[in-house]
Amino acid sequence: MSFFLCTGATLQCSFGAAPVPFSPLPTPCVFTGGRPMGVMTDVTPMINIPTFGMCSSLSNPTVASATTAALGVLTPMPCIPAPSGSWLMSSQKVLIGGQPAITDDSQLMCVWGGQISVQFAGQTSVLL
Repeated sequence: MSFFLCTGATLQCSFGAAPVPFSPLPTPCVFTGGRPMGVMTDVTPMINIPTFGMCSSLSNPTVASATTAALGVLTPMPCIPAPSGSWLMSSQKVLIGGQPAITDDSQLMCVWGGQISVQFAGQTSVLL
């Protein structure tokens, strides 16, 4: 069983340095445990998904440039999330404002090769 994502969920990028809180927009207004639930289009950098601290993907031009300048020593640079689309593996059974809800099984890909996954759904009471 999967839990629906809501405000307070924790995300982690495979190339990011730190987990971050997920912040879905409260529109459309569907709540679980008093918190807005997320939908598959909640992917806006710095609004829905804050920075993961430092990025260590060599596909990221700033990391590649800094690593080259450091003579090949991997040099992480500040992360600016760059989702490559909408959430994958969203619920096809539960729609919020016409958009599929996202669960703790959902994943999001970054254009720099990272995989953003859910560490905690933000709640433990509403299952898919």
